Amino acid sequence: MNTSISVIPRNKHPISRKNISDNALKVLYRLNNFGYEAYLVGGSVRDLLLGKKPRDFDVSTNATPEQIRKLFYNCYLVGRRFRLAHIIFDYEIIEVSTFRSSHKKTKNNNIINQTKNGVFLTNNIFGNIEDDVIQRDFTINSLYYKINDHSIHDYVGGLKDLKHGMIRLIGDPDIRYREDPVRILRAIRFACTLNMKMDDKTSKVIPKLAFLLRSISSARLFEEFIKLLYTGKLYKIYQELKRYNIFQLLFPLLEKHFTNNGDSPMELLIKQLLKSIDHRIKNNKHVNPAFLFATILWYPMLNYTDNLLQKGTFSYYGAFHIAINHVLNKQCRSIAIPKRFTSIIRDIWQLQLKLLRRRSKKANKILEHSKFHAAFNLLELRAQVEKEYNLKEIVHWWDAFQKANNILQ
Repeated sequence: MNTSISVIPRNKHPISRKNISDNALKVLYRLNNFGYEAYLVGGSVRDLLLGKKPRDFDVSTNATPEQIRKLFYNCYLVGRRFRLAHIIFDYEIIEVSTFRSSHKKTKNNNIINQTKNGVFLTNNIFGNIEDDVIQRDFTINSLYYKINDHSIHDYVGGLKDLKHGMIRLIGDPDIRYREDPVRILRAIRFACTLNMKMDDKTSKVIPKLAFLLRSISSARLFEEFIKLLYTGKLYKIYQELKRYNIFQLLFPLLEKHFTNNGDSPMELLIKQLLKSIDHRIKNNKHVNPAFLFATILWYPMLNYTDNLLQKGTFSYYGAFHIAINHVLNKQCRSIAIPKRFTSIIRDIWQLQLKLLRRRSKKANKILEHSKFHAAFNLLELRAQVEKEYNLKEIVHWWDAFQKANNILQ
């Protein structure tokens, strides 16, 4: 891919150093003072140009990871697929990457460390800034802020796409998605969170290549899904993922519960959940990923419980606990939910049964459970979409019971 540089001087763009992290500036200036090229790059430059506050700051340089480590006592090298330097400050990590070049090839022109589907296994071949540009994913993420003269370097029309609200992959989308299928999730995330559109070439091949996400490790897919969770645009992202049949790929147990009208209890519950999460994120409130997974997987777990009961071999509680294990084990093959969250999911689900026995003498003990509030929140969401068990009355009882206990205390 040919690149032609466009340099925007400081007086022609709005980025000010006062909006850049002090720690990022320290890293940039130290690299520059020791003779290395140093640029602020990626989402931080994009967000600063959009007038947004970046969540983190990434630096790109021609210094190798080992050279970077020699300059910073607080530096740790991480990653196998991409070797990166993390500069650790008290409450911030500045990620520093070395300019990357294209992949090595064999005599038959085959790329080394690439699967038959085109997915790259490693990329630690270093190059110059022109090489680095075309290794990045989207044009709007390929803008470089040069620290020594505060100019912006644009090689692939990123500023134009930013101005027109366009998400565009650098290079051939078929090849770029095959190199790293997670770019599919990133394209959808950026389009939704930045209120932009994907250009036709970037979006057209997604349905054909979405299956490649199955080649991504379940641990990495968990990390990517968590990024979606905290965007404040999760419901919008969900709609796009569902439209491309990607949500069903990430949560295969849900597929048979989707309807043409989108009005099954599971779909209505997910809609209520995601809108609630978006509201909490926008109001800077905490969201526990365990609650998200517990709610999304609630109906598949109940469905499996019912299937076991039809066999006539298990009691309800026995079937319920077998279903919990089955659903969590199967889901973790797609998205590896860490044990610290699966244990909370189990508590939330088990409390759903206990909350139905509201007149039990153990009500106070249930109220004292560390996951009571999460379980009660799920019960409230269920009451909005379910007619069984008269859940609204049960929710009202527990709400009054909580208030009465607060008064007594």
